[in-house]
Amino acid sequence: MCPLPFLAAAVAASRTPLRLLGRGLAAMSAARRLKSVDYEVFGRVQGVCFRMYTEDEARKIGVVGWVKNTSKGTVTGQVQGPEDKVNSMMSWLSKVGSPSSRIDRTNFSNEKIISQLDYSNFSIRY
Repeated sequence: MCPLPFLAAAVAASRTPLRLLGRGLAAMSAARRLKSVDYEVFGRVQGVCFRMYTEDEARKIGVVGWVKNTSKGTVTGQVQGPEDKVNSMMSWLSKVGSPSSRIDRTNFSNEKIISQLDYSNFSIRY
């Protein structure tokens, strides 16, 4: 492993004011926090490939968890991962969905910071 990138980073860091470094470290630690949230999506979300698109988007964003249809015509699931990525997925579940879907509302619950992930991938449950 070449030590030059580390040396360059150390030199650059030594020239950066400490107040800027402090903000950067705070932002980095927030991005590394793991978050978990449960969700339920209401609207026209069954029969429109919503679960498939959700699985695909979750894998693109880099979060883990699951998604499934409910007997009451909604889609429910859980998302876990770095806080910023979970927030991106929450936005997608609220505003985008699959091309043929219509999202009326999305309820989020049990939103919390976790110490480790409960899943190793994102899957569709039946």
